[in-house]
Amino acid sequence: MGQQRRTLAPGRSALDLWGAELRAWRDQRGLSLAGLCELVRYDRSYLARLERAERFPPEHVAGICDRALEVGGELVRLWQLADAERRRAVALVAIPAAHVANSAPEVDHLPVLAAPSESEGIIVPCRSDDGRIIWVSVPRRTFLLGGIGLAAGAAASTRVLTTKGRPLFWPPTPGVADVDPVDHLRRLRAILVDSDNLLGPGSAIHAVRDHIGVIQQLREERRGADRRALLEVQAEYAEFAGWLHQDLGDFQAARYWLDRALELAHAGGDPEFPVFVLARKSQLAGDMHDVAGALDLADAAVAAGQAHRRLVGVAMTYGAHGHALDGLHKASMLALDGAHAQLGRSACDDPPARMARWLDESYIEVQRARCLSVLGRHPAAAAIFERALEALPADYRRDRGVYLARAGRAHASSGQPELAVAAGTQAMAIAHQTGSGRIITELATLNNDLARWKTMSLVTEFREALSLA
Repeated sequence: MGQQRRTLAPGRSALDLWGAELRAWRDQRGLSLAGLCELVRYDRSYLARLERAERFPPEHVAGICDRALEVGGELVRLWQLADAERRRAVALVAIPAAHVANSAPEVDHLPVLAAPSESEGIIVPCRSDDGRIIWVSVPRRTFLLGGIGLAAGAAASTRVLTTKGRPLFWPPTPGVADVDPVDHLRRLRAILVDSDNLLGPGSAIHAVRDHIGVIQQLREERRGADRRALLEVQAEYAEFAGWLHQDLGDFQAARYWLDRALELAHAGGDPEFPVFVLARKSQLAGDMHDVAGALDLADAAVAAGQAHRRLVGVAMTYGAHGHALDGLHKASMLALDGAHAQLGRSACDDPPARMARWLDESYIEVQRARCLSVLGRHPAAAAIFERALEALPADYRRDRGVYLARAGRAHASSGQPELAVAAGTQAMAIAHQTGSGRIITELATLNNDLARWKTMSLVTEFREALSLA
Protein backbone atom coordinates (compact mmCIF):
# COMPACT_ATOMS: atom_id res chain seq x y z
CA MET A 1 0.00 0.00 0.00
CA GLY A 2 1.38 3.42 -0.96
CA GLN A 3 2.18 5.98 1.69
CA GLN A 4 -0.79 8.22 2.52
CA ARG A 5 -0.26 11.84 1.59
CA ARG A 6 0.07 14.22 4.49
CA THR A 7 -2.97 16.44 5.00
CA LEU A 8 -2.08 20.10 4.59
CA ALA A 9 -3.46 22.95 6.71
CA PRO A 10 -3.72 26.02 4.43
CA GLY A 11 -5.55 28.01 7.10
CA ARG A 12 -2.69 27.80 9.58
CA SER A 13 -0.42 30.40 8.00
CA ALA A 14 0.37 32.11 4.72
CA LEU A 15 3.28 29.71 4.24
CA ASP A 16 0.96 26.71 4.68
CA LEU A 17 -1.40 28.28 2.14
CA TRP A 18 1.46 28.67 -0.33
CA GLY A 19 2.44 25.00 0.08
CA ALA A 20 -1.16 23.82 -0.27
CA GLU A 21 -1.59 25.87 -3.44
CA LEU A 22 1.64 24.45 -4.86
CA ARG A 23 0.28 20.93 -4.37
CA ALA A 24 -3.16 21.89 -5.71
CA TRP A 25 -1.74 23.37 -8.90
CA ARG A 26 0.58 20.40 -9.32
CA ASP A 27 -2.36 18.01 -8.98
CA GLN A 28 -4.42 20.07 -11.41
CA ARG A 29 -1.63 19.81 -13.99
CA GLY A 30 -1.51 16.04 -13.46
CA LEU A 31 2.07 16.11 -12.16
CA SER A 32 3.65 13.96 -9.49
CA LEU A 33 6.39 15.43 -7.33
CA ALA A 34 8.89 13.64 -9.54
CA GLY A 35 7.28 15.23 -12.58
CA LEU A 36 7.55 18.69 -11.07
CA CYS A 37 11.20 17.94 -10.20
CA GLU A 38 11.88 17.34 -13.89
CA LEU A 39 10.46 20.77 -14.73
CA VAL A 40 12.05 22.89 -12.02
CA ARG A 41 15.25 20.86 -11.40
CA TYR A 42 14.94 20.81 -7.62
CA ASP A 43 15.13 17.74 -5.42
CA ARG A 44 11.90 15.80 -4.74
CA SER A 45 12.28 15.82 -0.95
CA TYR A 46 12.96 19.56 -1.02
CA LEU A 47 9.76 20.22 -2.97
CA ALA A 48 7.83 17.94 -0.63
CA ARG A 49 9.04 20.02 2.33
CA LEU A 50 7.90 23.17 0.58
CA GLU A 51 4.43 21.71 0.06
CA ARG A 52 4.26 20.75 3.75
CA ALA A 53 5.44 24.26 4.78
CA GLU A 54 8.48 22.77 6.51
CA ARG A 55 10.86 25.10 4.67
CA PHE A 56 10.43 28.69 3.53
CA PRO A 57 11.04 28.91 -0.24
CA PRO A 58 13.32 31.62 -1.65
CA GLU A 59 11.54 34.06 -3.93
CA HIS A 60 13.21 32.72 -7.06
CA VAL A 61 11.97 29.19 -6.28
CA ALA A 62 8.40 30.50 -6.03
CA GLY A 63 8.85 32.12 -9.44
CA ILE A 64 10.29 28.97 -11.00
CA CYS A 65 7.38 26.86 -9.71
CA ASP A 66 4.88 29.50 -10.87
CA ARG A 67 6.26 29.47 -14.40
CA ALA A 68 6.59 25.68 -14.55
CA LEU A 69 2.94 25.20 -13.52
CA GLU A 70 1.76 28.16 -15.64
CA VAL A 71 -0.37 29.73 -12.92
CA GLY A 72 0.00 33.35 -13.99
CA GLY A 73 1.79 34.73 -10.94
CA GLU A 74 -0.51 33.23 -8.30
CA LEU A 75 2.29 31.39 -6.49
CA VAL A 76 4.45 34.52 -6.52
CA ARG A 77 1.59 36.57 -5.06
CA LEU A 78 1.00 34.02 -2.29
CA TRP A 79 4.76 33.88 -1.62
CA GLN A 80 4.73 37.64 -1.07
CA LEU A 81 1.98 37.22 1.53
CA ALA A 82 3.97 34.48 3.26
CA ASP A 83 7.11 36.60 3.18
CA ALA A 84 5.29 39.58 4.65
CA GLU A 85 3.97 37.35 7.45
CA ARG A 86 7.48 36.04 8.11
CA ARG A 87 8.99 39.54 8.23
CA ARG A 88 6.32 40.72 10.64
CA ALA A 89 7.29 37.84 12.91
CA VAL A 90 10.97 38.79 12.61
CA ALA A 91 10.14 42.41 13.38
CA LEU A 92 8.46 41.39 16.62
CA VAL A 93 11.75 39.78 17.69
CA ALA A 94 13.97 42.53 16.30
CA ILE A 95 12.09 45.37 18.00
CA PRO A 96 11.20 44.07 21.48
CA ALA A 97 9.24 46.18 23.94
CA ALA A 98 11.65 45.37 26.77
CA HIS A 99 15.23 45.18 25.58
CA VAL A 100 16.66 41.72 25.70
CA ALA A 101 19.79 43.00 27.43
CA ASN A 102 17.67 43.79 30.48
CA SER A 103 15.90 40.44 30.64
CA ALA A 104 16.96 37.33 32.47
CA PRO A 105 18.81 34.72 30.40
CA GLU A 106 16.67 31.77 29.35
CA VAL A 107 19.23 29.61 27.60
CA ASP A 108 17.72 26.44 29.05
CA HIS A 109 14.46 27.21 27.27
CA LEU A 110 16.07 27.47 23.86
CA PRO A 111 15.19 24.66 21.45
CA VAL A 112 17.94 22.05 21.43
CA LEU A 113 18.98 19.79 18.62
CA ALA A 114 17.16 16.53 19.06
CA ALA A 115 18.85 13.38 17.87
CA PRO A 116 17.82 13.22 14.20
CA SER A 117 16.43 10.13 12.60
CA GLU A 118 18.85 8.20 10.40
CA SER A 119 16.24 8.24 7.65
CA GLU A 120 16.06 12.04 7.59
CA GLY A 121 17.74 13.84 4.73
CA ILE A 122 20.79 16.08 4.90
CA ILE A 123 20.66 18.95 2.45
CA VAL A 124 23.86 19.27 0.42
CA PRO A 125 24.75 21.66 -2.42
CA CYS A 126 25.31 20.52 -6.00
CA ARG A 127 26.01 22.52 -9.13
CA SER A 128 23.88 21.94 -12.22
CA ASP A 129 24.86 22.36 -15.87
CA ASP A 130 23.59 25.93 -16.02
CA GLY A 131 25.74 26.96 -13.07
CA ARG A 132 23.01 27.12 -10.44
CA ILE A 133 23.69 25.74 -6.97
CA ILE A 134 20.84 23.39 -6.13
CA TRP A 135 20.14 21.51 -2.91
CA VAL A 136 19.82 17.74 -2.81
CA SER A 137 18.62 15.65 0.12
CA VAL A 138 20.95 12.77 1.03
CA PRO A 139 19.78 10.18 3.61
CA ARG A 140 21.45 10.86 6.95
CA ARG A 141 22.35 7.21 7.36
CA THR A 142 24.16 7.23 4.01
CA PHE A 143 26.08 10.32 5.07
CA LEU A 144 27.09 8.99 8.47
CA LEU A 145 27.79 5.36 7.69
CA GLY A 146 28.95 5.55 4.11
CA GLY A 147 31.05 8.68 4.33
CA ILE A 148 31.07 11.78 2.23
CA GLY A 149 32.02 9.99 -0.95
CA LEU A 150 29.06 7.60 -0.81
CA ALA A 151 26.78 10.51 -0.02
CA ALA A 152 28.08 12.13 -3.17
CA GLY A 153 27.14 9.06 -5.12
CA ALA A 154 23.66 9.13 -3.63
CA ALA A 155 23.30 12.79 -4.54
CA ALA A 156 24.58 12.24 -8.06
CA SER A 157 22.03 9.47 -8.60
CA THR A 158 19.06 11.79 -8.08
CA ARG A 159 17.09 12.97 -11.07
CA VAL A 160 17.85 16.59 -10.18
CA LEU A 161 21.29 16.42 -11.74
CA THR A 162 21.99 15.94 -15.41
CA THR A 163 24.65 13.55 -16.65
CA LYS A 164 27.26 16.28 -16.32
CA GLY A 165 26.09 17.52 -12.93
CA ARG A 166 28.11 16.59 -9.87
CA PRO A 167 28.25 17.50 -6.18
CA LEU A 168 29.96 20.78 -5.64
CA PHE A 169 32.85 19.73 -3.39
CA TRP A 170 33.20 16.00 -3.86
CA PRO A 171 35.56 14.36 -6.35
CA PRO A 172 33.96 13.47 -9.70
CA THR A 173 35.69 10.10 -9.87
CA PRO A 174 33.20 7.28 -9.05
CA GLY A 175 34.08 5.17 -6.03
CA VAL A 176 36.29 7.74 -4.33
CA ALA A 177 35.08 7.80 -0.73
CA ASP A 178 38.09 9.11 1.20
CA VAL A 179 37.20 12.81 1.18
CA ASP A 180 38.10 14.57 4.43
CA PRO A 181 34.77 15.39 6.15
CA VAL A 182 36.29 18.38 7.97
CA ASP A 183 37.49 19.89 4.71
CA HIS A 184 34.11 19.26 3.10
CA LEU A 185 32.20 20.79 6.00
CA ARG A 186 34.39 23.90 5.94
CA ARG A 187 33.84 24.30 2.22
CA LEU A 188 30.10 23.92 2.72
CA ARG A 189 30.18 26.52 5.48
CA ALA A 190 31.86 28.93 3.08
CA ILE A 191 28.99 28.44 0.61
CA LEU A 192 26.46 29.07 3.39
CA VAL A 193 28.33 32.24 4.41
CA ASP A 194 28.07 33.47 0.81
CA SER A 195 24.36 32.60 0.79
CA ASP A 196 23.86 34.60 3.99
CA ASN A 197 25.68 37.59 2.51
CA LEU A 198 23.51 37.50 -0.59
CA LEU A 199 20.12 36.30 0.63
CA GLY A 200 20.08 36.79 4.38
CA PRO A 201 20.03 34.45 7.38
CA GLY A 202 16.90 32.55 6.39
CA SER A 203 18.75 31.04 3.43
CA ALA A 204 21.29 29.32 5.67
CA ILE A 205 20.06 28.87 9.21
CA HIS A 206 18.27 25.52 8.78
CA ALA A 207 21.22 23.96 6.96
CA VAL A 208 23.62 25.21 9.64
CA ARG A 209 21.51 23.72 12.43
CA ASP A 210 21.22 20.43 10.48
CA HIS A 211 24.97 20.19 10.03
CA ILE A 212 25.73 20.93 13.67
CA GLY A 213 23.72 17.80 14.45
CA VAL A 214 25.61 15.84 11.79
CA ILE A 215 28.98 16.94 13.19
CA GLN A 216 27.89 15.95 16.69
CA GLN A 217 27.14 12.42 15.47
CA LEU A 218 30.41 12.22 13.54
CA ARG A 219 32.30 13.20 16.70
CA GLU A 220 30.76 10.32 18.59
CA GLU A 221 32.27 7.89 16.07
CA ARG A 222 35.79 9.38 15.95
CA ARG A 223 38.77 9.37 18.30
CA GLY A 224 41.96 11.37 18.78
CA ALA A 225 42.94 13.99 16.23
CA ASP A 226 39.87 13.34 14.07
CA ARG A 227 37.56 14.14 16.96
CA ARG A 228 39.51 17.30 17.83
CA ALA A 229 39.29 18.46 14.22
CA LEU A 230 35.53 17.92 14.29
CA LEU A 231 35.34 19.89 17.54
CA GLU A 232 37.00 22.79 15.75
CA VAL A 233 34.63 22.70 12.79
CA GLN A 234 31.62 22.33 15.10
CA ALA A 235 32.78 25.47 16.91
CA GLU A 236 32.91 27.28 13.57
CA TYR A 237 29.36 26.21 12.73
CA ALA A 238 28.15 27.20 16.21
CA GLU A 239 29.69 30.67 15.82
CA PHE A 240 27.98 31.00 12.43
CA ALA A 241 24.66 29.94 13.95
CA GLY A 242 25.19 32.69 16.52
CA TRP A 243 25.72 35.22 13.75
CA LEU A 244 22.58 34.14 11.87
CA HIS A 245 20.45 34.49 14.98
CA GLN A 246 22.09 37.82 15.76
CA ASP A 247 21.19 39.12 12.31
CA LEU A 248 17.61 37.94 12.81
CA GLY A 249 17.48 39.91 16.07
CA ASP A 250 17.22 36.81 18.30
CA PHE A 251 19.92 37.84 20.75
CA GLN A 252 19.23 35.12 23.31
CA ALA A 253 19.77 32.37 20.74
CA ALA A 254 22.83 34.22 19.39
CA ARG A 255 24.36 34.35 22.86
CA TYR A 256 23.63 30.65 23.39
CA TRP A 257 25.42 29.66 20.18
CA LEU A 258 28.42 31.92 20.81
CA ASP A 259 28.79 30.45 24.30
CA ARG A 260 28.61 27.00 22.73
CA ALA A 261 31.23 27.97 20.13
CA LEU A 262 33.60 29.18 22.85
CA GLU A 263 33.17 25.94 24.80
CA LEU A 264 33.78 23.78 21.70
CA ALA A 265 36.82 25.82 20.61
CA HIS A 266 38.46 25.46 24.01
CA ALA A 267 37.68 21.72 24.06
CA GLY A 268 39.28 21.33 20.65
CA GLY A 269 42.47 23.06 21.77
CA ASP A 270 42.28 25.74 19.07
CA PRO A 271 44.43 28.69 20.27
CA GLU A 272 42.94 31.23 17.82
CA PHE A 273 39.23 30.62 17.47
CA PRO A 274 38.38 31.43 21.13
CA VAL A 275 39.87 34.89 20.55
CA PHE A 276 37.62 35.41 17.55
CA VAL A 277 34.55 34.23 19.47
CA LEU A 278 35.34 36.62 22.35
CA ALA A 279 35.46 39.46 19.81
CA ARG A 280 32.16 38.31 18.34
CA LYS A 281 30.63 38.23 21.81
CA SER A 282 31.76 41.84 22.20
CA GLN A 283 29.97 42.68 18.94
CA LEU A 284 26.79 41.00 20.17
CA ALA A 285 26.98 42.84 23.49
CA GLY A 286 27.25 46.12 21.58
CA ASP A 287 24.18 45.26 19.50
CA MET A 288 22.38 44.60 22.80
CA HIS A 289 23.54 47.99 24.16
CA ASP A 290 25.44 46.20 26.92
CA VAL A 291 28.29 48.70 27.32
CA ALA A 292 30.21 46.83 30.02
CA GLY A 293 29.93 43.54 28.14
CA ALA A 294 31.11 45.07 24.86
CA LEU A 295 34.17 46.64 26.51
CA ASP A 296 35.11 43.78 28.82
CA LEU A 297 34.82 41.12 26.13
CA ALA A 298 36.83 43.23 23.67
CA ASP A 299 39.56 43.73 26.29
CA ALA A 300 39.61 39.97 26.95
CA ALA A 301 39.99 39.24 23.25
CA VAL A 302 42.81 41.78 22.90
CA ALA A 303 44.64 40.29 25.88
CA ALA A 304 44.24 36.72 24.62
CA GLY A 305 45.10 37.47 21.01
CA GLN A 306 48.36 39.38 21.19
CA ALA A 307 50.02 36.90 18.82
CA HIS A 308 47.26 37.37 16.21
CA ARG A 309 47.05 40.99 15.16
CA ARG A 310 44.08 40.63 12.81
CA LEU A 311 41.98 39.15 15.61
CA VAL A 312 43.11 41.96 17.91
CA GLY A 313 41.97 44.38 15.21
CA VAL A 314 38.53 42.76 15.19
CA ALA A 315 38.27 43.06 18.97
CA MET A 316 39.37 46.71 18.95
CA THR A 317 36.79 47.50 16.28
CA TYR A 318 33.95 46.17 18.41
CA GLY A 319 35.42 47.70 21.54
CA ALA A 320 35.21 51.06 19.77
CA HIS A 321 31.44 50.61 19.54
CA GLY A 322 31.35 49.99 23.28
CA HIS A 323 33.24 53.25 23.90
CA ALA A 324 30.81 55.10 21.60
CA LEU A 325 27.85 53.69 23.52
CA ASP A 326 29.58 54.97 26.66
CA GLY A 327 29.81 58.46 25.09
CA LEU A 328 33.62 58.41 24.88
CA HIS A 329 34.50 59.91 21.49
CA LYS A 330 38.27 59.98 21.87
CA ALA A 331 38.50 56.41 23.19
CA SER A 332 36.27 55.17 20.37
CA MET A 333 38.30 56.84 17.62
CA LEU A 334 41.60 55.70 19.17
CA ALA A 335 40.36 52.10 19.23
CA LEU A 336 39.47 52.28 15.54
CA ASP A 337 42.87 53.81 14.72
CA GLY A 338 44.42 50.93 16.65
CA ALA A 339 42.39 48.43 14.60
CA HIS A 340 43.80 49.97 11.41
CA ALA A 341 47.32 49.67 12.83
CA GLN A 342 46.81 46.02 13.78
CA LEU A 343 45.44 45.24 10.31
CA GLY A 344 48.46 46.87 8.67
CA ARG A 345 50.84 44.66 10.69
CA SER A 346 48.89 41.42 10.35
CA ALA A 347 50.23 40.04 7.04
CA CYS A 348 52.71 37.67 8.67
CA ASP A 349 50.37 36.21 11.27
CA ASP A 350 46.99 36.09 9.57
CA PRO A 351 44.68 33.49 11.13
CA PRO A 352 43.02 30.88 8.95
CA ALA A 353 40.57 32.19 6.36
CA ARG A 354 37.63 30.94 8.42
CA MET A 355 38.14 33.88 10.80
CA ALA A 356 37.66 37.57 10.04
CA ARG A 357 38.45 37.37 6.34
CA TRP A 358 36.05 40.31 5.93
CA LEU A 359 38.13 42.64 8.09
CA ASP A 360 39.67 45.34 5.91
CA GLU A 361 40.14 49.11 5.95
CA SER A 362 36.63 49.71 4.59
CA TYR A 363 35.00 47.56 7.27
CA ILE A 364 36.77 49.44 10.05
CA GLU A 365 35.64 52.75 8.51
CA VAL A 366 32.03 51.53 8.37
CA GLN A 367 32.28 50.82 12.07
CA ARG A 368 33.72 54.31 12.53
CA ALA A 369 30.62 55.71 10.83
CA ARG A 370 28.40 53.71 13.16
CA CYS A 371 30.31 54.97 16.19
CA LEU A 372 30.09 58.56 14.96
CA SER A 373 26.33 58.18 14.60
CA VAL A 374 26.07 56.87 18.16
CA LEU A 375 28.16 59.86 19.31
CA GLY A 376 25.91 62.33 17.46
CA ARG A 377 28.42 63.21 14.69
CA HIS A 378 25.84 62.54 11.97
CA PRO A 379 27.17 64.48 8.93
CA ALA A 380 30.58 62.81 9.25
CA ALA A 381 28.92 59.42 9.67
CA ALA A 382 26.74 59.91 6.58
CA ALA A 383 29.76 60.79 4.44
CA ILE A 384 31.64 57.66 5.53
CA PHE A 385 28.62 55.43 4.92
CA GLU A 386 28.26 56.80 1.40
CA ARG A 387 31.91 56.06 0.61
CA ALA A 388 31.61 52.58 2.08
CA LEU A 389 28.55 51.79 -0.03
CA GLU A 390 30.46 52.69 -3.18
CA ALA A 391 33.28 50.29 -2.27
CA LEU A 392 31.13 47.41 -0.98
CA PRO A 393 31.29 44.24 -3.15
CA ALA A 394 28.01 43.37 -4.87
CA ASP A 395 27.69 39.99 -3.15
CA TYR A 396 27.51 41.65 0.30
CA ARG A 397 23.87 42.43 -0.35
CA ARG A 398 22.49 42.10 3.15
CA ASP A 399 25.31 44.26 4.57
CA ARG A 400 24.50 46.85 1.91
CA GLY A 401 20.99 46.99 3.34
CA VAL A 402 22.35 47.50 6.87
CA TYR A 403 24.67 50.31 5.75
CA LEU A 404 21.93 51.97 3.69
CA ALA A 405 19.56 51.97 6.68
CA ARG A 406 22.28 53.41 8.93
CA ALA A 407 23.17 55.98 6.30
CA GLY A 408 19.49 56.93 6.15
CA ARG A 409 19.45 57.48 9.90
CA ALA A 410 22.59 59.63 9.68
CA HIS A 411 21.03 61.72 6.89
CA ALA A 412 17.82 62.15 8.88
CA SER A 413 19.72 63.25 11.97
CA SER A 414 21.67 65.68 9.75
CA GLY A 415 18.42 67.32 8.61
CA GLN A 416 18.36 65.77 5.12
CA PRO A 417 15.06 63.86 4.84
CA GLU A 418 15.28 63.42 1.05
CA LEU A 419 18.60 61.58 1.29
CA ALA A 420 17.30 59.62 4.28
CA VAL A 421 14.25 58.41 2.36
CA ALA A 422 16.35 57.51 -0.69
CA ALA A 423 18.68 55.35 1.40
CA GLY A 424 15.86 53.91 3.48
CA THR A 425 13.85 52.91 0.40
CA GLN A 426 16.77 50.90 -0.96
CA ALA A 427 17.34 49.31 2.45
CA MET A 428 13.65 48.38 2.71
CA ALA A 429 13.84 46.45 -0.56
CA ILE A 430 16.83 44.46 0.72
CA ALA A 431 15.11 43.83 4.06
CA HIS A 432 12.15 42.44 2.13
CA GLN A 433 14.40 40.08 0.23
CA THR A 434 16.66 38.93 3.09
CA GLY A 435 14.57 39.11 6.26
CA SER A 436 17.50 40.67 8.12
CA GLY A 437 16.48 41.75 11.60
CA ARG A 438 19.35 44.24 11.72
CA ILE A 439 17.97 46.10 8.69
CA ILE A 440 14.44 46.00 10.10
CA THR A 441 15.59 47.40 13.43
CA GLU A 442 17.50 50.25 11.76
CA LEU A 443 14.50 51.04 9.53
CA ALA A 444 12.17 51.14 12.53
CA THR A 445 14.44 53.73 14.12
CA LEU A 446 14.66 55.65 10.84
CA ASN A 447 10.87 55.71 10.76
CA ASN A 448 10.90 57.49 14.13
CA ASP A 449 13.70 59.82 13.02
CA LEU A 450 11.58 60.98 10.06
CA ALA A 451 8.49 61.75 12.17
CA ARG A 452 9.30 65.49 12.29
CA TRP A 453 8.88 65.63 8.48
CA LYS A 454 5.65 63.62 8.45
CA THR A 455 3.85 66.24 6.36
CA MET A 456 6.33 65.87 3.48
CA SER A 457 4.81 63.65 0.79
CA LEU A 458 7.93 61.56 0.15
CA VAL A 459 8.33 60.94 3.90
CA THR A 460 4.67 60.02 4.24
CA GLU A 461 4.93 57.58 1.33
CA PHE A 462 8.06 55.98 2.78
CA ARG A 463 6.57 55.60 6.24
CA GLU A 464 3.39 54.11 4.81
CA ALA A 465 5.36 51.66 2.71
CA LEU A 466 7.40 50.70 5.76
CA SER A 467 4.27 50.06 7.82
CA LEU A 468 2.98 47.70 5.13
CA ALA A 469 6.28 45.86 4.69
